[in-house]
Amino acid sequence: MPYPKAMVDPMREELTRLGVEELRTAEEVDDAFEDADDTMLLVINSVCGCAAGNARPAVAMAREADVQPDRYVTVFAGQDEEATAQVRDQYLAGIPPSSPFLALFRDGQPVYVVERKHIEGRSANAIAADLVEAFEAYCTDEEPPSDAPTRPDTGSADSGNGLPSTFQSIN
Repeated sequence: MPYPKAMVDPMREELTRLGVEELRTAEEVDDAFEDADDTMLLVINSVCGCAAGNARPAVAMAREADVQPDRYVTVFAGQDEEATAQVRDQYLAGIPPSSPFLALFRDGQPVYVVERKHIEGRSANAIAADLVEAFEAYCTDEEPPSDAPTRPDTGSADSGNGLPSTFQSIN
């Protein structure tokens, strides 16, 4: 059962006011990916306060960078169920589902992913810096460098307590 619209609308608006295009159906998802000739950032939005509360502001901060993807799109996990399932099944196959989730695509293929475990316990500034690094590596006409990142390096976010980064937010 989807989350109530009244609860989700303000979270949607955090992204749509930035110009992020909502994809609410499987057909809209397929159309977006068929048109994805260059670079596209996909945001799987979520109601999760501990992670999505930093993911959305991180996207806003990354929008200020000099280098940008050609397109920004979003689906809302827990509400746009058909669209979210289509993204996960068809375009993120082999990547475990998580939300929130950010994926940078180049020529229709995921080249950089930020899973929930890379978001929890980290600041919006740190997440935005990860995105900007990925934009600089993949969102130009140049070939990405051989050492281009594919996921955030969250080693520096280690709290030193021996817990995986996924659990840092409960410290």
